[in-house]
Amino acid sequence: MSPSPDPNAPRILLVRLSAIGDVVFASPLVAALRRSHPHAHIAWLVQPECAPLLAQHPDLDEVIPCPINRWRRLVRERRLGTLARELRAMRAELRARRFDRAIDLQGLLKSGMLTWFSGAPERIGLGSREGSQWLMTRTVARDGPYKRIGSEYLHLARTLDLAVEPFAMAVHHGEAERARVAELVAPAGAGARLVALSPFTTRPQKHWIESRWADLAERLHQELGLVPVLLGGPGDRAAAARIVARCKAPLLDLAGATSLTEAAALIDRAALAVAVDTGLGHIGIAMNTPSLLLFGSTCPYLDTTRDNARVLYHPRPCSPCKRHPSCEGRFDCMREITVEAVVEAARELLADD
Repeated sequence: MSPSPDPNAPRILLVRLSAIGDVVFASPLVAALRRSHPHAHIAWLVQPECAPLLAQHPDLDEVIPCPINRWRRLVRERRLGTLARELRAMRAELRARRFDRAIDLQGLLKSGMLTWFSGAPERIGLGSREGSQWLMTRTVARDGPYKRIGSEYLHLARTLDLAVEPFAMAVHHGEAERARVAELVAPAGAGARLVALSPFTTRPQKHWIESRWADLAERLHQELGLVPVLLGGPGDRAAAARIVARCKAPLLDLAGATSLTEAAALIDRAALAVAVDTGLGHIGIAMNTPSLLLFGSTCPYLDTTRDNARVLYHPRPCSPCKRHPSCEGRFDCMREITVEAVVEAARELLADD
């Protein structure tokens, strides 16, 4: 929180609605703004499912939930009158806060409209497109050292002359989350060294081969003495059950059993995190947990900014295909990442740590 109220201090709104990983990437901006404007009121507009990532941030004064998914449902149901009333209410709510500066970190029409709704006299858009650039008073191109994690946000911070050292991602959790994690991992035994496995994400071309997760869990347990824990959301339970059924080592299946901040607390407690390109994997780096990220279809950040975090990536002529894979479902780039390679990288990380 800001150290003391000051009626003349700037009121700043950050707009990054989703997704989990992108909110984590953008999180260093909060501390950079606080260092540069110690008395400012700093707020973040975000979708409810991502809000827990920000709710306990010590440098944020306010987290404002934005029900984008509800508004989409109202459109599908053609309840346009209700939608119009809720949009007007959101506009009034934002304008009542009298923001001086609003920064659209997403650069899309939806985030640009909400930034414009704020009524802030200074509206800055990062990489604005889809027409959102016309709603800004200033735009900043996405730029920076492309191999660095969150490079576009560091570039924005420098462009705005913010105090950028250190510029580190942060996710905060509390005693309640730590206590819940202690309950969940109790079957592993007191003092167990955990490895948090996050195999699941939104697009199949970002997944590693499912059968390899069971093999990896077995080897991490047998060779490195780690107790594997599966993390994921409620929609990942079926895939998690298949991995558990195949695995011959003790494997705690917590897919769908934790909140987002409880998962973060577990990753914080773990001796190692292994993940595909997904929000929980990026949280591992934010927590300074030794982390291995498995990338394929998306452009990786080869510079993780952490000595204890590495990206395993085998680019091919078609890389990065992003949302348009051309390999007919083989996902060759992910197949090139072997269980042996992950185990050896884990061994090296833990030895260094």
